[in-house]
Amino acid sequence: MFNRLVATIVAGAVVIAATAPPARAQSGEQLSLIRDTEVEAIIRTFGTPLWKAAGLEPSSVRVILVNDRALNAFVAQGQTLFINTGTLIRSESANQLMGVMAHETGHMAGGHLSRAPEAYRNAIFTSLLAVALGVAGAVAGGGGAIGAAAATGGMSIAQRQIFAFTRSQEQAADQAGVTFLDQIGQSSRGFLQFMEILSHKEVLSSIQQDPYLRTHPLTSERIEFLRNHVAHSPYSNAPTPPEFERLHRRMRAKLAAFMDPPAHTLDAWSPRDPSLDARYARAIALYRIPDLAAAVPLIDGLIRDYPKDPYFHELRGQMLFENGRLAEALPSYREAVALKPDAALIRIDLAHLELEMNDASLVADAGNQLNLAERSEPDQPDLWRQLAVAYGRGNQLGMASMALSQQALLEGRRFDARDQARRALRLLPVGSPGWLKAQDVETQALRERE
Repeated sequence: MFNRLVATIVAGAVVIAATAPPARAQSGEQLSLIRDTEVEAIIRTFGTPLWKAAGLEPSSVRVILVNDRALNAFVAQGQTLFINTGTLIRSESANQLMGVMAHETGHMAGGHLSRAPEAYRNAIFTSLLAVALGVAGAVAGGGGAIGAAAATGGMSIAQRQIFAFTRSQEQAADQAGVTFLDQIGQSSRGFLQFMEILSHKEVLSSIQQDPYLRTHPLTSERIEFLRNHVAHSPYSNAPTPPEFERLHRRMRAKLAAFMDPPAHTLDAWSPRDPSLDARYARAIALYRIPDLAAAVPLIDGLIRDYPKDPYFHELRGQMLFENGRLAEALPSYREAVALKPDAALIRIDLAHLELEMNDASLVADAGNQLNLAERSEPDQPDLWRQLAVAYGRGNQLGMASMALSQQALLEGRRFDARDQARRALRLLPVGSPGWLKAQDVETQALRERE
């Protein structure tokens, strides 16, 4: 379900850049994160060949969507790829998006994040040393002006060190990225096109610039390197797999339809356009109005043409569920899960629907769906909230408290997490799986509180 979970995190709480945090992280603003099984799967389809070429295990790479129309992408915490929805929508081809992802893969493969703290420490040491020398000069009789000049000079030197480090990391990521693209037989032309588009925006003020320019500083050497590579690579004219371009068009249509005003989407996609993308976008826009009388026939038509597509069944279920037609939504969600059994987020939505139907015969299946989803999505607060409901209806009060403790911990409510965990410990058999989970939550909540 697109936008089924919108979370915010304080950007400063995590390292969210390849080599330097974006301006937003420095100011402590928040990132809005969204989840969508289909979009995440498409990004992984593009990224998996690149990650394998880089020697990374694809299953270890996390993909996180940032709900932001600006152009940006960055890596964090080793192998976590953050990518703005704006980058996905505004990229003009799958090849352009793969170029951006190849560059970020270069940062991951090069371990640039692990080297960044050392560069920052060295720069800070340079600055502090200059300040110390300035203070020493002032004490020796040079006066405060010498100390201020030394401090200013030290900061300037530190900034130059950081910028030099960042430029070298960006150049290294470019080199690695085009190498990975060559290894999988894909052109780097899209990456060059993307960077040339950005180069035209460098003249804008920092307020007007896309954040990608602030976290990935461009240089003439970088652009020239890419142009030279495209001129000589044997893969520069290699066509992008048609399936990749089809997926890219579909992803852009879906994202734009969910994020733009419905009227804009309906203007952009003609009702006379028979393509999958147009029908998909219009169905989403009409459902958002909401005009289910027009939206449901559109999605039903797509299902008739593509009966094995899980995401059309998921969207139909979402349309009906959110408009109170729960019994009609149930078969759609069940079919989506049957067609995409590894989609934990769809299982969570199915369980939510089953619990909302207040049918005692559905509670056991809801719990089963959530337990299966927990294997791959243990960090979803909504999963634990729904599990608490399922356990509560089954009169498993200890397990309900355990689930509530997990939810509270993930939401940063440490006191609630501790209290619910302690309640679970009193109610559950000592050493049982639920008891052990509650014990872990209590320990973690106390540690985070300290």
